[in-house]
Amino acid sequence: MAAVLGRVTSRIADFLRDHAPLLRKLQWGIVAIYAFLLIVPAVLPLPDNSASVFNNLTIVAQFAFWGVWWPFVLISMPILGRAWCGWLCPEGMLSEWASERGQGRAIPKWMRWGGWPFVAFALTTVYGQLVSVYQYPLAVLAVLGGSTVAAMIVGWRYGRSKRVWCKYLCPVNGVFNLLAKLAPWHFKVDEEKWRHPVIRIETINCAPLVPLRHMKGAGDCHVCGRCSGYRGAIALTPRSPEEEIVHVADGDAWQTALLCFGLMGIAIGAFLWSASPWYVTAKQWAATWLVEHDIMWPLMDNAPWFILTHYPDVNDSFSWLDGAGILMFVVGATVVVGGASFLSLWIADRLAPAAPAQDAPATRWIRPGVHKLAQALIPSAGIGVFLGLSATTVNLLKHEGVQAAWAGPVRFTLLTLAVLWSLRLFARLLKQRPVSGLRKAAAWLVLTAGLAPFCLAWVFFFAIW
Repeated sequence: MAAVLGRVTSRIADFLRDHAPLLRKLQWGIVAIYAFLLIVPAVLPLPDNSASVFNNLTIVAQFAFWGVWWPFVLISMPILGRAWCGWLCPEGMLSEWASERGQGRAIPKWMRWGGWPFVAFALTTVYGQLVSVYQYPLAVLAVLGGSTVAAMIVGWRYGRSKRVWCKYLCPVNGVFNLLAKLAPWHFKVDEEKWRHPVIRIETINCAPLVPLRHMKGAGDCHVCGRCSGYRGAIALTPRSPEEEIVHVADGDAWQTALLCFGLMGIAIGAFLWSASPWYVTAKQWAATWLVEHDIMWPLMDNAPWFILTHYPDVNDSFSWLDGAGILMFVVGATVVVGGASFLSLWIADRLAPAAPAQDAPATRWIRPGVHKLAQALIPSAGIGVFLGLSATTVNLLKHEGVQAAWAGPVRFTLLTLAVLWSLRLFARLLKQRPVSGLRKAAAWLVLTAGLAPFCLAWVFFFAIW
């Protein structure tokens, strides 16, 4: 069975390699649809309460971007790897197209900084909430359109026929990198065949800048198929979905930050604030205090739409207090939920440290073993973001009169399965550590406790959404 599956995946990769022009035409078609849905609704009047997906282009675009596109692009990563990036992504395609015609400059050192995936995700997520990116086409144009223009500028200026933006600056690159580690196949490199090539030794262009000879996992690969069969050493190969996390990926400080404080902190705050009674109570208290002290400017809603939501025609405008409240809520969620998950990793690594040869000197406060354990959070963190994005899908379906009683049980099931998967990965990672079974069990219990605030936050979300 494994041999048959291996031959099928290899043929798929060869098809992608041999039909690159067809794939490029498909990408241009996606670009056309993307541009239409991005630009046209932004110049149309805002829809009224009677508008629906059947009679209003703005609602169609909203459903396409936030009800279908992003939730299911996200869920495709642990199923297909980063095939979205290599086959369909309009931003990646436009960045590479601009790079083919650009200046071809060397990639600057500042762009190679490892913290950009976390910083870009955090800034984009928070800014999207401040301008209500899920509700208004102008905000979509600012966030998605701005990112696309930046991708093209970076592509035109740096690299030659490369996706420099995708490699270093894309706001979702870090998220996709993590989720693709769960993919049940990857391009595997045979080191022996690489050293003694028998076919295809001509140069190939790896647009996402993956070091092919030393490629071990699926995190950076865009599954475009260009390298399939290269030197007779690279083939798309089935594998266990746990293979990369348990045996390959070591993680690093920025990936741990993205998992704990990004996907399990900032994202949860961004999804929960609008439905949280704590946010409403805190804002009312702050507003009362400001009025009592005759400080009125924070209550004004005079910020432009590209800084804070400002659509007075539909009675939806954020005051400066609203903006500050959103930021504080997101920070609070990051500290409570993300902080709990990170603290549990740190304690567990102290209880069950990795082998000395794989670890850093004891004087380091955060040892590499913490980052290895953090990789087990990928299923939970990923499903959390999917649940948040799919809430828009459910709401749009409700608006169209579709019954959504199924949503609660499905959400709870997905969350449960993802958390159980993370706990299983924790157990497999701890099994590799040279300590007693009692210490491993204690570490596993600590890691389980660290997921409790994350689970409670989503249960709360299910109850009120």
